Amino acid sequence: MSNKEVKAALKSARDAIRNKEYKEALKHCKAVLKQEKNNYNAWVFIGLAAAELEQLDQAKGAYKKAIELEPNQLLAWQGLANLYEKPNQTDVKGDLTDVYQKLLELYKSGDKQKWCDVCNKLVELYHQEKKYLEVAETWQKLIQMKQEEGAEKAELHQLWKKMIQLLKDSTRNQDNKTEQLLLTAFENAVNSADTVPGEDHQNLYKDFIQCLSKFPEEAARLKKACNDMMALYPTMSYPLEVLCSHFINSGTLSEEALHCFSRIFEMNTSSGPGTIGFGIKCLQEKKYKEAVKILTEGLQKTNKCPAAWHYLAEAQMKIHKHRNAVLSCNQALEGLRISEDPSLRWKNLALQLKAETLIKIGDADAAEEAIKALEQIVGASSDPVISAIRGQAYLNKGLMVEASKISQELLLSHPDLAESHALEGYIHYSQKNYKQAERSFLNAIERKAETAEYHQYLGLTYWFMSDETKKDKGKALTQFLKAAKLDSYLGNAFFYLGNYYRDIAGDKSRARGCYKKAFELDEMDEESGTAAVDLSVELGDMDTALSILNEVTEKASPGTAKWAWLHRGLYYLRSGQPSQAVADLQAALRADPKDSNCWESLGEAYLNRGSYSTALKSFRRASELNPGLMYSIYRAAALEQILGKYENAIATYQHILKKTENYVPALKG
Repeated sequence: MSNKEVKAALKSARDAIRNKEYKEALKHCKAVLKQEKNNYNAWVFIGLAAAELEQLDQAKGAYKKAIELEPNQLLAWQGLANLYEKPNQTDVKGDLTDVYQKLLELYKSGDKQKWCDVCNKLVELYHQEKKYLEVAETWQKLIQMKQEEGAEKAELHQLWKKMIQLLKDSTRNQDNKTEQLLLTAFENAVNSADTVPGEDHQNLYKDFIQCLSKFPEEAARLKKACNDMMALYPTMSYPLEVLCSHFINSGTLSEEALHCFSRIFEMNTSSGPGTIGFGIKCLQEKKYKEAVKILTEGLQKTNKCPAAWHYLAEAQMKIHKHRNAVLSCNQALEGLRISEDPSLRWKNLALQLKAETLIKIGDADAAEEAIKALEQIVGASSDPVISAIRGQAYLNKGLMVEASKISQELLLSHPDLAESHALEGYIHYSQKNYKQAERSFLNAIERKAETAEYHQYLGLTYWFMSDETKKDKGKALTQFLKAAKLDSYLGNAFFYLGNYYRDIAGDKSRARGCYKKAFELDEMDEESGTAAVDLSVELGDMDTALSILNEVTEKASPGTAKWAWLHRGLYYLRSGQPSQAVADLQAALRADPKDSNCWESLGEAYLNRGSYSTALKSFRRASELNPGLMYSIYRAAALEQILGKYENAIATYQHILKKTENYVPALKG
């Protein structure tokens, strides 16, 4: 076959393809290949015809042979792209990617429109595969090409917006390079908008700021974007809200942050982040009660803020509302669990604070929960402070061996750490080894003198060590005073100061003040409440005694606050108000139905009211619960006599006299 015949055969093949006579085309091409086995066009035409006949493997082989012969010729690459794009082609995305990349290379210096078309296809392919970095880099090349061609600002704006759209799902698990390309796209889109200010531009800016807020390392860029947006849209609260949230989550409260909180309050007094910010400010200024109140208000407006829940827990712990603090820690942890971008730092902080708070609750169940919380802290094994907390949890759970082991390890590895010596002190104190406990707490105070709890425990150590150290003003009293000064919410310090002033110094007035303060700090502290009431009565100040009792009974739910009901009932009984006494003593018995003394007092109240039958039942119940209560047995006999039950009365009097021969009231009866 001559050169002329080859050309004629190729023309026939081209015509046959045009006429959809694909088998005929194959015949002509094969004839050419017999003569010229490396004829590029023949192989391309075979690829075309075979593809149309669904002989896909043959088509692919033909195109690849043509590419092998002429790697920089377009036709075979175009044919291969068309072949791979067929819907029945599977598992060819990797090959198609390579083909598109080669086509971009071949089109670059020629047909710009076709280059853009292939670029779009390649980006779509990468997007399907979630290869976001490749999406970003390829789309940026497209924009660059358009810029070189002198594209209009509006067209470039749309291209930057399209890039944002393509990358919007990439923020969850994104490498730094893709992140930077996305943020660059946002910046260009924001700066290339036509209508500024305008609704579309405003929404684009919001999306940009929201995107920046997901990347903690982009704090400077976030601040700039928020400030720029505020300059353009001064009445919009959104950028300020985001900036406030950023400062809350960063854990630092700078002048810049305070200025931000003030600005948002001027704009919107009901702003959640603004309220939370001021709550954190109160916490840092040690206004703990105010911090709890304000943070609670802020979280009612913006409850999806784990950092704010942590700050609330911290404030609650400072005022020793430990159970509330645990609930707040749980809220913080739940918020982090469902967050799109959970912070490991905040999770570790919330778990540690939860464990510390549970240890303050003090029971074995709380200790078990504390151990579970500590196990979830990432990197806990290398943190000696967390090891000390774990030691306290073991101690509270009664696992002395485990607690002692941690204590010994800490003293060897971290002898300069206050917590190491404090843990040793807690262990000695629990074993009543007061001399050793004293040494440990003094060591802890030497390293961390501002910790109220260390002074309190040293005070308790002196209190129980001996009468001498209990009475020595420089020992127990001094330490309790230091503890109360360092932590004005530490009710236990005020309770023991009350004990000192009452039992050692004999200063009832000062003791009463300390007990009252302890009770105000912890209304569950019955000992302090009782002591404050008793001393008020001794001092003749019934108004103070009643005000304490009234406050407790008003808040008490049924079956609680027995001590307060009992004290007030006895007061009413002594002051000739039997009906009020009956009501209060009944309330006390609802809390403790087996208190024989309370039944006896109730009998007395019924008797004074003239309710003899009910009084008789009360005295009988008292003597059933405690057969040694002679007064109740006598009163029952006297009431039987009043009610005309003489035989019963005589039998009861005789029963009393058998036990106590000279019991005069019974002889008289």
